[in-house]
Amino acid sequence: MCLDVRPESMERITTPELAEKFIEEQIDLVRKQVGDKKVLLALSGGVDSSVVAALLIKAIGKQLVCVHVNHGLMRKGESEQVIEMFQNQLEANLIYIDATDRFLDLLDGVADPETKRKIIGGEFVKVFEEETDKLEGISFLAQGTIYPDILESKGVKAHHNVGGLPEDFKFEGLVEPVKLLYKDEVRVVGKVLGLPSNMVDRQPFPGPGLGVRCLGAITRDRLHALREADAILREEFDKAGLTDKVWQFFTVIPDFTSTGVKDGKRLDFWPVIIRAVNTVDAMHCTVPEIDYKVLKHITDRILNEVDGVCRVLYDLSPKPIATIEWE
Repeated sequence: MCLDVRPESMERITTPELAEKFIEEQIDLVRKQVGDKKVLLALSGGVDSSVVAALLIKAIGKQLVCVHVNHGLMRKGESEQVIEMFQNQLEANLIYIDATDRFLDLLDGVADPETKRKIIGGEFVKVFEEETDKLEGISFLAQGTIYPDILESKGVKAHHNVGGLPEDFKFEGLVEPVKLLYKDEVRVVGKVLGLPSNMVDRQPFPGPGLGVRCLGAITRDRLHALREADAILREEFDKAGLTDKVWQFFTVIPDFTSTGVKDGKRLDFWPVIIRAVNTVDAMHCTVPEIDYKVLKHITDRILNEVDGVCRVLYDLSPKPIATIEWE
């Protein structure tokens, strides 16, 4: 399972028994690949990197060093949650780096989504290499790459962890134990590894974070509005009992304004787009029918509480033809 093409004979992991077999195989492969050397893991706190962390801890224990980078593109309160979960509860060997200004300065004025992905991916590697210089014996970089990342990077869009790495990559190699799995399979593996449900069933979050949801050139004020709108959406979906029923939901803010009016004055504010999808393998998705009262309440809160916003829209596009993320 070291290739980037999933073998046709590979059985889908749908049961604990199949997950156990997969885990045993990967532990053996990782131990053979790594030996007695150390591995640096990019730990976002999402499903994929969390499962990789649990699997690598099982395989190589203290040889794993987890690094969480706050690139300023996280959801509201997310880095704090990652620290609480992994450092305080799971007692992982976690290094926290606040690189907000560093990333946002590099992204200033950059509108092309592929360029943004490459900047974010390349800067991530630079941050990890800097940590390598501070630590002894770090030889490998681990990533939570999954199979849809590889498939979509072949002609659809680059992922920061597929094709976004610089040519002068200094690590001895990559450790990607779940790169041939679909998202639903990763969740099965995570449960068998003993991860809590609030971690395993956590919504997917792209490596570039809000950088691909703050469309076009990122500005700090629009990024702030996006983060606040997303927090409202998540809070209201949770209150409405939709968190466990909708596979993924988030907000998007494009880089153009729309005419609005408030207190008799004309405004040029941003629209907020709500995206919600249901899927099994992340390769196809449908759009759920959300109760109008819920959408209306979310709309009212966003318009009243988020500065710079004058419209709220609901994206009805399935995949294909639309991808889940807008960029």
